[in-house]
Amino acid sequence: MTLRLLEHTAGLPANQRLILMLYAAHPTDRAGTVSKTAAELADTLGMSPTVFSRTRRQVVEAGWLEESERLGHIRYYRLSPKATGEEVVVPLRRTAT
Repeated sequence: MTLRLLEHTAGLPANQRLILMLYAAHPTDRAGTVSKTAAELADTLGMSPTVFSRTRRQVVEAGWLEESERLGHIRYYRLSPKATGEEVVVPLRRTAT
């Protein structure tokens, strides 16, 4: 999955790709949620929490990450189906008339 994610995100800015790769490489719970705060993840990448949060928001808006859960004011995220390649498209069928 990591290699596929790198290929699919080739056009994104470097910081956005770094954040996505961090989420892809990080241990998750059963729902795919990374249970680390923005400050902890920013520290792992050597980014300021402000830059990390702003960049993560851009990645969420682009559909690569999605909010998974919220505990108080802390939000936790996971890779979206767009990022994992699990987007399911069901073809429309006409009903019999």
